[in-house]
Amino acid sequence: MSTTALPRDTAPTGATGAKPSPEIVPRLALTLMAAGAAAVLGAWWHATDSVVGAAGWLDGAGRITGLLAGYTAPVLLLLMARIPLLEHRVGSDRLARWHALCGRYMIFLVSVHIVTIIWGYALTDGKGVVSEGVDIVFHYPDMIKGSLATLLLFGTGIVSARVARRKLRYETWYYLHLATYLAIALAFSHQIANGADLSVQPEQTLWSAYYVLAALVLGWYRLWMPYVRDRRHQLRVHSIVPEGPGVYSVILKGERLEDLNARPGQFFRLQFQTRSLRWVANPYSLSAAPHPNFLRFTIKNLGDHSAAVAKLRPGTKVRAEGPYGAFTEDKARLPQVLLIAAGVGITPIRALFETLPGRLTLLYRAGSDREIIFRDELEDIARDRGARLVYLVGSRRRHGKTLTPRGLMNLVPELKAHDVYLCGPEPMQQAVIAALRGAGVPGSHIHHESFEF
Repeated sequence: MSTTALPRDTAPTGATGAKPSPEIVPRLALTLMAAGAAAVLGAWWHATDSVVGAAGWLDGAGRITGLLAGYTAPVLLLLMARIPLLEHRVGSDRLARWHALCGRYMIFLVSVHIVTIIWGYALTDGKGVVSEGVDIVFHYPDMIKGSLATLLLFGTGIVSARVARRKLRYETWYYLHLATYLAIALAFSHQIANGADLSVQPEQTLWSAYYVLAALVLGWYRLWMPYVRDRRHQLRVHSIVPEGPGVYSVILKGERLEDLNARPGQFFRLQFQTRSLRWVANPYSLSAAPHPNFLRFTIKNLGDHSAAVAKLRPGTKVRAEGPYGAFTEDKARLPQVLLIAAGVGITPIRALFETLPGRLTLLYRAGSDREIIFRDELEDIARDRGARLVYLVGSRRRHGKTLTPRGLMNLVPELKAHDVYLCGPEPMQQAVIAALRGAGVPGSHIHHESFEF
């Protein structure tokens, strides 16, 4: 029996009851974002008497794209503000994808804004484009700030590109990404000083209130609430236990942890209060159902941060942001559930295997017997719950036909009648999702959450 198992109760095995659609909140969030963009276009319409000639059309395009870029900036902040409703109902990985998409959209809008405004003003003034651009930057109010904001924004976009992200340590990317906050602050003063559409009321007041509200929400959930929870729960490292090659469990002890309302499948962003680790909060999943006094996280050594965590001493203070994520039992709609895990992806799956209601099957993919973690715990849970546990051990070539549409249907009878929870390396997840869809499993029945954001 593993020495890291926390106290647990056997979960109910009955069918799940009727639940509201988990897509209600995501759809509402997207609707609100679209409504905000429409309101921005309304502000331009209200402030524009007419559009005449090529210069007028270019100026209009510049004003619209500038307004939309300015509207998108607080949206970027709110998507990453750790708002509990969005984190629990939309999911952190989907929010991160929306954030990345909005970031690319904003860079495109800013680029078009710069080109059309300079070009339009050049036509109006009868000057060259370059000469007009220099004049705007150095002679218009707050344009130095606006130009610096643009450079910071483009720089953040470059380091956030997928190719660049793969070459940067997470900690490096994290610090560079903070430049976004400075860019947005600098851009706001430029918008108020130069935005013709924001020089009238009530647009100027509403625009300022929108930015202030976004800043307050960000400060509340990213700074104040973590501070309050840190004081309330007093989390510290209780023990660190090896689980397998390069894999270990970090058990945290604290006070009144039931008040966190953490759920199996969720994760926390942990800041270990040591000189080298205190400035970065990395995401780690719960690997056991939460306990009133303990939380367990299982970590694989993938870099400097995780390697340093393995050397922490008992008693080290820990600041925890969370719980986050929508990878919970709320996703399940059917009485039969298939869990698929690969490598350290077993971490949240193990917690769900312990607690998910319904008839469960767990497929656990590992390269070798030595790489199987939680073996004793998983087999105890399977026995207690009457669940099915299948190890897929060996090379990719050996199991290449197993994780295919036909292989999955042979392995899991009535596959289409299952909810599927999936966690593992991103390439494996995408391959298995394609296989599940090829086997006829609806996309709404496939649940996964990625930490590659």
